[in-house]
Amino acid sequence: MKKNFKPGCLTIMLVVIAIGTCEWALVTANLVTGNLSVAADNVTTTVNQFQPVDDDMHHFMEYVFEPNYRRLKVLMAAKPKDKQTWKSIKGDSLTLAECANLLLARAPDEDADQWRQISMAVRTSGENLYQAARKSDYGTARKAFVAMLTKCNSCHNHFAGGEHQLTP
Repeated sequence: MKKNFKPGCLTIMLVVIAIGTCEWALVTANLVTGNLSVAADNVTTTVNQFQPVDDDMHHFMEYVFEPNYRRLKVLMAAKPKDKQTWKSIKGDSLTLAECANLLLARAPDEDADQWRQISMAVRTSGENLYQAARKSDYGTARKAFVAMLTKCNSCHNHFAGGEHQLTP
């Protein structure tokens, strides 16, 4: 299998199974440069440009981020009382943190550096929320949740004219 790792670059690795063929593939995405390499059974294909399924940012936010945010808003309103609630918080926070990585590859032409800075801050806050949830630490999780929403709102202020403000 091809290895396409570069020190200092953000790389996401996903192991996927191709439906219908039951073949395993290793997919690595270098989100800083937008390169995607796919290796399976000694056949390697490189796609030079990151290609979103839907390049409309509103759709991406509405269908990927918003459902997780809405669930977390309810779950984080009070200290969770059971393991299932913490499991849901872990799942949604990890999903948001990982999806923030995808934002890096969707930077607009204008103010791309600011976009990437805010995206990394959202990812870091989401990771902090996830790690706190793994420890069932509501106080730390709540602070991380609020910090993440603050970063989301700063992005919305800068790139969406202040629309779509999120509340804890």
